[in-house]
Amino acid sequence: MPESQIKLKKSAAYISFAVGIGLFFIKIFAYFLTGSSAIFADALESVVHVLATAMAVYSIILSTKPPDESHLYGHGNIEYFSAGVEGFFILLAAISIIYTAVDKLIHGFEIQALDYGTALIAFAGFTNLFLGYFLVKRGKDTDSIALVADGKHVLTDSFTSFGVVFGLILVLITGLKIIDPVVAIIVALNIVFTGYKLIRESIGGLMNETDQKLLTRIVEILVENRKDHWIDIHQLRFWKSAEKVFIDFHLTLPYYFTIRESHEEEESIEAEIRESIPTAQVKLHIDYCIESLCKYCKYQECEVRKHDFTDEVIWDKKKLIGEALALKAGKHQTINL
Repeated sequence: MPESQIKLKKSAAYISFAVGIGLFFIKIFAYFLTGSSAIFADALESVVHVLATAMAVYSIILSTKPPDESHLYGHGNIEYFSAGVEGFFILLAAISIIYTAVDKLIHGFEIQALDYGTALIAFAGFTNLFLGYFLVKRGKDTDSIALVADGKHVLTDSFTSFGVVFGLILVLITGLKIIDPVVAIIVALNIVFTGYKLIRESIGGLMNETDQKLLTRIVEILVENRKDHWIDIHQLRFWKSAEKVFIDFHLTLPYYFTIRESHEEEESIEAEIRESIPTAQVKLHIDYCIESLCKYCKYQECEVRKHDFTDEVIWDKKKLIGEALALKAGKHQTINL
């Protein structure tokens, strides 16, 4: 990754951390000022934000380290771990919020100075709204799942604050104090959903779950640049590690192509893919054609063709991640086709 992008990732994480600490103190002050369960819920989520952002900063610093002897593919997967930890923290916060709110419903509570508290939480909400969109955009621009996860959490924090503000305004208008802990519980249930999504995305990344959008893009690149002497592409696979994308597949070429010609095809394909996916690393396994593949081959310049081209094969996702045409033709070889 270019040094400029690494600096962008780190600066965004530092900004998130600094703003998170500042807003935490604002919210905790608002809680002690009012005694509001809803504000406590918002403040507790800010604690999670600070802890999670610290984790995100560490993961970004580690993920940008180059590969070494103990991590030959680099350290990018730490960002998936970071997103999972953030989701776990969010769930813990939700449990604490619900416990506190239910306790106040059972044993009673007092709230005061809601007008000042409401104004402070509204300010925090708008601040987090701008910060969240900034982090998500910066994360997408730099392919950082940790920044995107942090941004989504900050956005959730802002929506939580707006929900709290709405509830506090209702308390001020109606005088019904019970609305306050009820709003806190609603807030907690909302952030449970956010925490679940982050953990789900984290597990998917660590398990190398197929990114369908990225798979579609890779297939589109190969189809758009398809050459007649690319007889077959099969066993397409890829996985992501932070911003890096590792792609490999089998390419069947005419058996008489030299090693140099085959290598030139590999370089050409990698160049086309990297034009659209700059962080991609492509590895090919070159297979040679056999007589039974002639009917699928459009390469009219071939001087050793045994059969005419008769069968058009549509290259789509199912085809490219599947088996070789040689297996469809009923031919098996000692090498992978």
